[in-house]
This record gives sequence, C-alpha cells and structure tokens, in this order.
Amino acid sequence: MAQTYDTIFRGGIVVNQDGEGVRDIGVRQGRIAEIGDLSKASAGDTVDCRGLHVLPGVIDTQVHFREPGGTHKEDLESGSRSAVMGGVTAVFEMPNTDPLTITPEALADKVKRGHHRMHCDYAFFIGGTYDNYKDLPEWERLPGCCGVKVFMGSSTGSLLVDNEEGLRNILKVIRRRASFHAEDEPRLNERKSLRVEGDASSHPVWRDAQAALMATERLVRVARETGARVHVLHISTADEMAFLKDHKDVASVEVTPHHLTLEAPDCYARLGTRAQMNPPVRDASHKAGIWYGLEQGVVDVLGSDHAPHTLEEKSKSYPATPSGMTGVQTLVPLMLDHVNAGRLSLLRFVDLTSAGPARLFGMACKGRIAVGYDADLTVVDLKRRETITNKWVASKAGWTPYDGLVVTGWPVGTVVRGKRVMWEGQLVTPSQGERVRFLETLSA
Repeated sequence: MAQTYDTIFRGGIVVNQDGEGVRDIGVRQGRIAEIGDLSKASAGDTVDCRGLHVLPGVIDTQVHFREPGGTHKEDLESGSRSAVMGGVTAVFEMPNTDPLTITPEALADKVKRGHHRMHCDYAFFIGGTYDNYKDLPEWERLPGCCGVKVFMGSSTGSLLVDNEEGLRNILKVIRRRASFHAEDEPRLNERKSLRVEGDASSHPVWRDAQAALMATERLVRVARETGARVHVLHISTADEMAFLKDHKDVASVEVTPHHLTLEAPDCYARLGTRAQMNPPVRDASHKAGIWYGLEQGVVDVLGSDHAPHTLEEKSKSYPATPSGMTGVQTLVPLMLDHVNAGRLSLLRFVDLTSAGPARLFGMACKGRIAVGYDADLTVVDLKRRETITNKWVASKAGWTPYDGLVVTGWPVGTVVRGKRVMWEGQLVTPSQGERVRFLETLSA
C-alpha cells in the first residue's frame, strides 16, 4: 500500500550529511518521515522542488530583535518575518533588551511573546551578570533558553562583565556552553579619545584588534581554569583566529557575513555609520584572516548579529550613533553568493548554518535532513541572480548595508516543521513559531 504524507517536497537536490542528490522528502506531523523516491506515495500537499537545492533549515544563532524596549526599530514578529523571508528557520535572540533578559521572569515573558507570533522557531539567551551568576545553573536550563550570554565589552547596564573575577564566577558554575562578546572594556575606555567626530572610519581605530584579542585570550584562559565550554561571537580579527585555532577543545567560533563581506576603509567611505558594528568591520588583512579560519575549519558557525537601528538613529554624527545593522535576511543570499564565487562549498555552508549550531548548542531534532527530525528546510535557487534592496528587507529598520548588491543564489522557500512559511518572496502561512528544544534540557 502506498504511503501517505501530509506534504511531499518532490525532486529537489537534497544537501545533507551524506552529500547531494535528487530525492523526495515526505513529511508527517511536522517531522521528516521518509527520504528517497516517493513517486508512488501521495500527500495532501505536494511541492515541486525540481532544479532547487533543499538544505537543512538555516539557524541564525545571534540576532537582536529589540523586544521589549526597542520595538520602534524591531520586534519579535518583524524580526522573525525578516528571518523567514531570508530562508532562516530558527533564531537565538540576545538579552540586551529593556528590561534586560537576566531573570527567569524576563525570559519567560519573551518565550510567551514569541509563541505563534514569531514566524520561525526561537530560543533566547539569558544574560550573565555580576549579580545573578549563582542562579545561572538553574536558569540556563529553563524552557526556551539557549544558554548564557556575557558581554565583556561595552553593553547595557549590568550586562557588562568587564573583570576576570566576574568572568570566573560565571564560568565556574554554568554547565552549558556560554556565548561571549569579547572586547576588553578597560582598553576601550582608554582609547575613546581616538574617536574622530563625524568620521566612522575611526571606529576600528578606537575598538582596535588588540582590544578583541586581549578579551578573547582572557576568556580562553579562564575557561581552561574552570573547565567551561565557551563560544566566541563575531570574530573580527586575524589575530583572534590565529589564537583560537590552538584552543578548539574549549572554544567554539562564530563569524558573521559582514566581517566576511565588507572591509575598511571602503565600507566607511560608502556607508558611513551604516557600517558601524561592534566589533568593527576591519581592513582586508583581517578579512583574509577570518576567511582563512573558515577555510581551515576553525570556524564553527555563522551568525548574522542582526542588530537593527533606524536610519534616523544612524544619521547622527559619529560617535553619537549606535552600532548595528540588519543582517538576518541577507545571511543566506550573501553566503550563497560566496559559495558561487568558490570561497566555500555548499556543504560547508550547511555545516556552518545547520549542523554546526545543532551540534554546539545541543538542539533537539534540528540541523539535519533526517527521519525523525523537524521538517525545517531552506529551499534555494543557486543559479538565481537577484539584487538586494532596502525595499526587500522586512525588518522595521527598513534598510540593509547591501542595498543594490547583485548576488547569485537566492532563498526560494522557508519551511518550518513541515509548513511552507515563505515561498517565492511571499508569506504563505500564519506565524506558528515555537521554542526550540535542547538535549540538555529536554524535561524543561
């Protein structure tokens, strides 16, 4: 008797841990039920994927969706809409909101806000501080929590942990892998005079490579002392990459599309403060060092560090301008363009955006196209040429630093737990996002 499925995705080039091949994918109750030749099977819905590549759902492990507190520039609905428009099926959202996500109540509030309001699946970081570290072993296991996030360099209020004692207190007690923004706060304070009024190109002069390296070295040293696992976010320097390659037993590594794509001084000449990020976009030598780390396997994951601000906020005079740019929607097309240019393979892209996040953070039933896993799929046309525009960006911020950039490789569809959420640039299913589950907290 022929099998029956809720949905069959037919004839796509499925990219998975065993390579690439034309296969059908049968979905039942939101999970992958069968992979192979399903020509004799039937389904309530059949999706023609011929000529398209079907990837495991892309997971963006670093976004700032600004809710609560900054919803004039983004919220959980708009940020997740931007995510699925760009082919992203799950996101990890950061704790520097207002109020800060540093209590169980604040975390539970975010999880509740996201349920069936966000378009993709989601989890939230809880911020580690000088005051809450004793409770983190319990709180990092709460439903919807992807782990602890610590800011070692300039951040909001009590989220800043800028000395070794505070860092050690956190790393001694937590059990899951924690994520870190590594810039040395004392050095940043000492160098503030190097900022030039009205000149965003002075941003990487102020927040120099040494500030990043000092913090990363300190983090790894304390991680070794305490036996902790750490995840170093948005590596921006060749120096850090050269250091981290010798410490992969304790430290995992994230890089961003903007540090792989933009470079100084050109980006500041073209974009001004719209290129202003923390840590900064640096010169070609650092970009080359980051690519070398990616090619050599030092890099574990890609994160967009989507951090939207309005154009009005960005139009102030540097250094009164906030750091941050949109990125969740452009992650897939930018990196597929790099794939087409031969800078990385499609399989490496899948490892960086699906298998890698699932492996590092212990995500349950995500990150692979495999029977029993959530039917999260990113469907792309590798040959399609499109122009990224501000108009295309679904973020409330309404702009991208890549406006006018022509890329080859484009997200055609976003499938979350078997439901087509985005298809051919249109939202086709009402928001049904749910919290991600983790292997270390399955009872949560």
